[in-house]
Amino acid sequence: MRLLMLDNEYPPLGGGTGVVNYHLLSEFSQMSDRALEVDLVTSSRTRSTYEYAEVTPAIRLHKVPVDNRNIHHSTNVELLRYAARGFRHAHRLTRERPYDLVFAFAGVPAGGIALGLRLAAGLPYIVSLRADVPGFEERYRVVYRVLTPFIRQVWRHAAAVLAISQRHRDLAWQTEPGRPIDIIHNGVDLSQYTTIDHAARAAEAPVRILCAARLIERKGQHHLLAAAQHLKQRGIDHFQIVLAGTGDFEAELRQQVQQSGLTAHVEFLGFVPRAAMPDVYAQADIFCLPSFNEGMSMALLEAMASGLPVVVTETGGVDEPIDGNGLVVPWADPVHLADSLAGLVSSRRGAPNWVRGRVIAAGFTWPQIARQYLALFDRILATSGRPCVTLINLWPRRHGALQRGPGQCPGPSARPPGVRRRTPPAGGAGFCAGRDPRPG
Repeated sequence: MRLLMLDNEYPPLGGGTGVVNYHLLSEFSQMSDRALEVDLVTSSRTRSTYEYAEVTPAIRLHKVPVDNRNIHHSTNVELLRYAARGFRHAHRLTRERPYDLVFAFAGVPAGGIALGLRLAAGLPYIVSLRADVPGFEERYRVVYRVLTPFIRQVWRHAAAVLAISQRHRDLAWQTEPGRPIDIIHNGVDLSQYTTIDHAARAAEAPVRILCAARLIERKGQHHLLAAAQHLKQRGIDHFQIVLAGTGDFEAELRQQVQQSGLTAHVEFLGFVPRAAMPDVYAQADIFCLPSFNEGMSMALLEAMASGLPVVVTETGGVDEPIDGNGLVVPWADPVHLADSLAGLVSSRRGAPNWVRGRVIAAGFTWPQIARQYLALFDRILATSGRPCVTLINLWPRRHGALQRGPGQCPGPSARPPGVRRRTPPAGGAGFCAGRDPRPG
């Protein structure tokens, strides 16, 4: 199987999406039972240099110059730059070697590239939804209004659409009701995380409450700080809030710490390399993630794999893997959050055994997740030939285009004015051609 992957993030650039991609490629590279070739088109921090690297000879990285100024966040200009240069490079790759399938991480911008490749080369594609789902990020609500019609087209023309949790899928259905959407969760590398005996720590040491997430408003660290203020007001001050991460909300959080008199109780770790995160979890006593929305938090899985008691909000895909092994509170409710934290802080020495979290996390290991992706790829390629490319859905009605559903081939009369008929390449593999019966 030849797979073309698209993702504007890949370590060290980006956040969780790039990490998922990294682990999948790592697992694919170790599968000796599959004839699998992968080309990933991703971003480079260079201004004009195209970079190339190999995970293995069969798994190759193509990095297009995007000139990212911040490794944790891409601006709209940088996303557009990746979309344009990524499409050109991916299109060139499709002319150099035959691919069976395109896989796009997120509908925007990677899904837009995948849709373009479907139109240009007739390749079926899968789109894995991330924070691009309309409504996921409050700060992007204006952008969502502009992009939602395009996002719908990306989903409708995909051979399959993926979510990473049930609530993530429910949110997507608000944009496209009834659209079949599969679920494949994020994963965790259990070998990197170990449980520790929290009761063995010195009694005088403050209870360390860890929140490992980007410092953005959606992650809800400001609610955690408000809960910490409630703890102090109740006379509970034997704790330390530890914020691991950076982001564009950091200045507001630091100001909140100063105004709330929490300077002695809050520690900003800044950016922590992934290789150092197991030690950060090992030094913590409690994990808290008060997010407004999550697809499925890898930080939560890592905390559970470390045997930490967890406190999360009942939103997004955060509470789904808890399964009774943590505390769930309403979002944006610092009082309830403080109640939950107070019980854990006060009873740390006699806290229940939270190692069941590691047992739950064992159901989300990367080898299992990678096999689920491969099963989906096989299903898409086995149950259908290359889907017919429906050009006319992408054109406004003012051009006189009929509105047809995915899989319906337009006749010559359905072309918008001024659009020439594309001549199928030699061999007869046109826009409505079936998949080549190559093994793999």
